[in-house]
Amino acid sequence: MVILRLCPMKLKMPHPLPYQGSKRKLAPLISQYVPSDVGTIFEPFCGSAAFTLYAAETNLARRFVVGDSCAPIVDLWELIVNDPSKVIGEYSKVWSGQDGTYGYFNAVRAEFNKSRDPVLFLFLAARCVANAIRFGASGDFTQSQDKRRQGTHPDRMANEIQKSSNILRGRTTFFRGDFADCIASATEKDLVYMDPPYQGTSEGNDKRYFSSLERCRLEETLDKLNRRNVPFLLSYDGMHGEKVYGSDLPAHLRATKLLIETGRSTQGTLSGRKVITKEGLYVSHQLAIKPSQQMAMAF
Repeated sequence: MVILRLCPMKLKMPHPLPYQGSKRKLAPLISQYVPSDVGTIFEPFCGSAAFTLYAAETNLARRFVVGDSCAPIVDLWELIVNDPSKVIGEYSKVWSGQDGTYGYFNAVRAEFNKSRDPVLFLFLAARCVANAIRFGASGDFTQSQDKRRQGTHPDRMANEIQKSSNILRGRTTFFRGDFADCIASATEKDLVYMDPPYQGTSEGNDKRYFSSLERCRLEETLDKLNRRNVPFLLSYDGMHGEKVYGSDLPAHLRATKLLIETGRSTQGTLSGRKVITKEGLYVSHQLAIKPSQQMAMAF
């Protein structure tokens, strides 16, 4: 198994939507497998849209499709790109209303769960425990307030929002709904990057996502991409120390699995253990892997 290690980022990318599991630090490494002259990059599980932002800033494609089954996330990204001043002003107002009690956060959370207002979602994401966004079965935001901090300051948030808008405006399309529908129009001249709910963290009692993804549906969709000769990159499962999350994709999908060493686990460090986390990256057979890309890079 090829193991890749992260190298320091040369570009400081904007990151307005803090999201546990964001691929902001991994994007430069993942982008090595993007071929030249890509028409459109599709990101149907966009979350923080970190890969799309990096790909747009480095001109890896001419156009981008940002999608998610969680409509408030896509609503937020569309507002950030097309009306950044509105998001900046409303976020500042909500953030400045904090009074140091749990009551305020809980009230904002209750209002979001009723209205699905995207700016309220941004505040909750920035203010919740470890930016670990959690949804209940009904789609309500369920995570609690982080007691250690107040969330991203409005001045910093304004900078992150404006930079993101500058990068994506005029060449981004937004999609709300199922990932397979989002990528249905992708062709062999495009590229699909997927960062879906991992098998190891979307099953059992700790369901972390707005909606889970059945493994058979993922495999079926990847098979359809292959039949249409659409290249894809897939971030999926991995290892936490010696513990392996999820099983490998079947061989008939013809995707090469790499492991990206992302560093020491925060949870392991807190418990006094040195636990290294590795994330899986599948590279479809249409994408050439150069020998230099298989070498471990200096951390």
